Amino acid sequence: MASHTEPFVHPTAVVDEGAEIGNDSKIWHFCHVMGTARIGRGCSLGQNVFVAGKVVIGDRVRIQNNVSVYEGVILDDDVFVGPSVVFTNVHHPRIGFPRRDQYLETHVRKGATLGANCTIVCGNDVGEYALVAAGAVVTESVIPHAMVGGVPARQMGWACLCGTPLPREGATLKCPECQREYREGEDGLEHRSG
Repeated sequence: MASHTEPFVHPTAVVDEGAEIGNDSKIWHFCHVMGTARIGRGCSLGQNVFVAGKVVIGDRVRIQNNVSVYEGVILDDDVFVGPSVVFTNVHHPRIGFPRRDQYLETHVRKGATLGANCTIVCGNDVGEYALVAAGAVVTESVIPHAMVGGVPARQMGWACLCGTPLPREGATLKCPECQREYREGEDGLEHRSG
């Protein structure tokens, strides 16, 4: 049976009372986690990460340096958030016209990767095992396993469960790294069994 350790919180980090942090998680230098945030087990928050209240972060999520995760963001298990990724939570912010009641949900699904410095505009989902390229601006939802890039982000291909881009070879797409096989279906990429 695996042993579990209490979360590690660096002395320079601030974790407000009421925040839930799972076992084996690490909160590094100069982070701030607000009181109603929930962070799962085995997570890592790099230097200078901010997690707003009501944010939900699953298990084994890695958030690299200089990321602010605002209210309305949900990160499922096994998500990777690269350095300086930007999340938003309202479409038309104005100081003189608060819109806290208009926050839009952004849901990053299991196993997805968000590359360094990309922006995820609120109200969009990033599908399971999708891969968003560094510097991309996501303005619409990304389907599972899609590999997207550019401004605005557009699909450039498919990503394997292991994260490797899938080459197109006939009707079957085979991962050169892990050998998983897929085919394109009406609803996107389908794992091909046996």
